[in-house]
Amino acid sequence: MNSIAVNPSSTAIPAGVRRVVALSNAFQLLFGLLFWLPVFYVYQRQSGLSDPQIFGIQSIYYVVFCLLEVPTGLFADRFDYRRSVRAGALVLAVANLTPVFASNYTGFLVHFVLIALARSLVSGAFSAYLYDYLSAEGARDAYRAAEGRGRAYSLVGRVACLPVAGLLMAWLPTAPYWLSAASAVAATVIAFRLPPIGASGGQKPKTVLPFVTLISTAFKYLRATPHLLMLMIQGVAVFTLVRIVQVNLFQPILTSKELPLPTFGFVMAGTTVCEIAGAFRSAWIKRWMSNQNAVFVLTLIMAGALAALVPMGVAGTVAALSVFSLASGLSFPIQRQLLNEAIVNSDTRATLLSIESIIDRAVCAVVAVLLGDYLARGALHAFLAQTAAATAGLMALLFVALRFFRKVETHKPLSR
Repeated sequence: MNSIAVNPSSTAIPAGVRRVVALSNAFQLLFGLLFWLPVFYVYQRQSGLSDPQIFGIQSIYYVVFCLLEVPTGLFADRFDYRRSVRAGALVLAVANLTPVFASNYTGFLVHFVLIALARSLVSGAFSAYLYDYLSAEGARDAYRAAEGRGRAYSLVGRVACLPVAGLLMAWLPTAPYWLSAASAVAATVIAFRLPPIGASGGQKPKTVLPFVTLISTAFKYLRATPHLLMLMIQGVAVFTLVRIVQVNLFQPILTSKELPLPTFGFVMAGTTVCEIAGAFRSAWIKRWMSNQNAVFVLTLIMAGALAALVPMGVAGTVAALSVFSLASGLSFPIQRQLLNEAIVNSDTRATLLSIESIIDRAVCAVVAVLLGDYLARGALHAFLAQTAAATAGLMALLFVALRFFRKVETHKPLSR
């Protein structure tokens, strides 16, 4: 299959492909506009929930997410990626409205369970759709830039939400939820405008397989391609670092450096801008190194930034977090492309991507438990240093393993 320019806005790319990339950017921006995200804890406390109830709901959210990933991936592979994406956007709209009409424990539990369902329906399916659509149109090389820009747009939405969420809640407590629901409805409209894969005749639609065949094929394929499994583990290293630092460690790190609480939002917005810059320009890395080497180097940079947080003062901490965010923004689209390229059989693409997401969340859950123990002992700096060292060691092993299994599988190619 012939490949064409990597820039999704290039005039060399057909108008139909440019339109799908534009729809992808808009969908990811609107789907990620969760205005309630910076204030949901306060809203739940004001609604009468206790801390154990709030964090208990968060634990249930992760468990539900893991349980739903493979079933929703099977749904996407069986009934079409676009249907899964549309369903996910609709579920998100309902989820965002649940706390408006049921601001109690049950309402918030239903809210987060539906959030988990919505994200599960969209996470693997949307990436699989975009990759297969661009491949069918001969624009596979445009995937990384398209994925990177889509992630950047979703991060832009996060930056927009951070400063206004508090003001919206002060004006009307339910306003962040209403606006989030409206954004999800708009994302649903965009999802219904996505064309089918192969609509222009570039490729026949994918084969539709029964559920049992799908899951059996997916696991057989995973066992037969250790190179793909190694790439999934590599993705876990990237995802876990980003999730733990940006969600679990962000406030403890800034607190340990004695930054005042009102500055937290500004620091988070600034580091998010760095991540946006990386996501927008991830295609630049290809000028200097291969995709595989790029993820290896960028993950080591992230680990180094994590270790640098230990001795740094306030200014150095902000700088290290900014470097970390820039590297994570660059690495996500590249890692996503590597994973998609390793999945030769597109009939089970969404299912395999869902399996990777389960591994991601499961590792995050384990690391979060360890983190709680470290923080209880006042050993935050030890956790940062040990996590950085463990990441560097894991990446070195993966670097060798990926090269070995790639050579082995070259002699035993899998047919589509």
